[in-house]
Amino acid sequence: MVPFSFGGHDLTPLTQGALFWTARRALLVADLHLEKASWFARFGQMLPPYDSLATLSDLTALVAATGAKEVWCLGDSFHDVSGCERLPEAAQAMLRDLTAGTRWTWITGNHDSHYVDRCGGEVVDEAVVDGLVLRHEARAAEYRPELSGHFHPKLRLRVRGKLVSRRCFVATGSKIILPAFGSLTGGLDAGHPEIVRAVGRSAQALIPVQDRLLRFPLAA
Repeated sequence: MVPFSFGGHDLTPLTQGALFWTARRALLVADLHLEKASWFARFGQMLPPYDSLATLSDLTALVAATGAKEVWCLGDSFHDVSGCERLPEAAQAMLRDLTAGTRWTWITGNHDSHYVDRCGGEVVDEAVVDGLVLRHEARAAEYRPELSGHFHPKLRLRVRGKLVSRRCFVATGSKIILPAFGSLTGGLDAGHPEIVRAVGRSAQALIPVQDRLLRFPLAA
């Protein structure tokens, strides 16, 4: 894991698509989109109904591996406002174990903006933690260091004639957009105009790999 300095704090992008805040022992994730498959099923589009279990299993393993004491979910944690109610019993139990074992904070997003039972944890619209702004969607006019999600950024590159896609962090000196952590989420090209408008033209795509942090200027 390779940390870097952001807003006066050491943050580590993880290969799983999360950020680890060393000093606070805090894990930050975005866009879990729990129960996305069951939402589509209600409209006749049948997908394998295991997305929530897969996402929560990955998150459980990451909390254990990092020893995280805090977890911050940066919005769109559920695919819709009744997503928590549709969680399978095993997934609900897993989520309650996570929220009971850490200081857990849900930040609301555009998919889950209304308060619902979320199997524990605290619900806030946004937060300022040790000088860092935590919210769902980046604001271009925000001058403070900001962490957000919403866009599900992915970097698409042509390698040896083949187009490859990897989820990535998008970062500038004052903003970081996290990739989607959910197992059933799409992605927006990291250089998409909507992302550029949100963070500015100096952004880089960051991809953590083992003991290195790969950086790709988006202007290139």
